[in-house]
Amino acid sequence: MKIFVDADSCPVLIRPIIEKAAARRRLETVFVADRPVPLSKNGWVSFQKVICGAGSADNWIFNAADAGDLIITRDIPFAARLLEKNAVVINDRGFEFTSDNIKSKLSERDIMKSFYESGLAVQGLKSYGKKEAFDFANRFDAVLTRMEKVARDQT
Repeated sequence: MKIFVDADSCPVLIRPIIEKAAARRRLETVFVADRPVPLSKNGWVSFQKVICGAGSADNWIFNAADAGDLIITRDIPFAARLLEKNAVVINDRGFEFTSDNIKSKLSERDIMKSFYESGLAVQGLKSYGKKEAFDFANRFDAVLTRMEKVARDQT
């Protein structure tokens, strides 16, 4: 099991949470972005720079990830692609995308996008602070614990 982070939009507040979990659980973790992302010196964490361009980090992660890997992204269409690969996907707020909820999340995204394009809504996320990072940390830990248990049960 590996962790991949779509780091182009990863909040700074959760980077150390991910890095510490990688070291504590000894999980290879790769942050992927089209620009340098400052990370701590940690033997379990690496950075992969990709060419600039829409979807380049997503495509790199998609090609590198396997079933059972954990990907952190806020990109809902990308999450849908990863679920087809049987990866586990959570966003930076700790929401887990599943086959049961992905269609409704895609619909919500499409509706909000059409509102934005029509000038009826302002695009953007709510602020990201300590509460959101705390929520992410709790969900991230729960997902990792569940995934490790599944991996142990399969061996």
